[in-house]
Amino acid sequence: MKTQSNKTQARKPTKKSAPQHQARSKPSAAAIKPTAKTRAAPRVAKPSSTAPTTSSKLATVIQMLKRPSGTTINDLSAATGWQTHSVRGLLSGTIKKKLGLKLTSEKVEGVRSYRIGA
Repeated sequence: MKTQSNKTQARKPTKKSAPQHQARSKPSAAAIKPTAKTRAAPRVAKPSSTAPTTSSKLATVIQMLKRPSGTTINDLSAATGWQTHSVRGLLSGTIKKKLGLKLTSEKVEGVRSYRIGA
């Protein structure tokens, strides 16, 4: 004869089935939209006569750097609307590394100026 222990045995949870939903009827054939068999013509982009012709900020920066006297970080920041650390990132990442342009810097009377070329 087995003796019963004071420990209760853990029961496995019983698997409950999901409640059955009532069957829904499918929509009738008249309620379904017919599918389009022809494709619409692709849109062609037309240049707007009222659109302003502006250059990119990168082109503006390169133009400023090509000046004989060069330009400062503050001037570049004002021209682009970027913060100074973003301008420095542009100079080192895009101008020097990606475009491979030779960027020189000079400090004259406490102001550092940058330019492209010798």
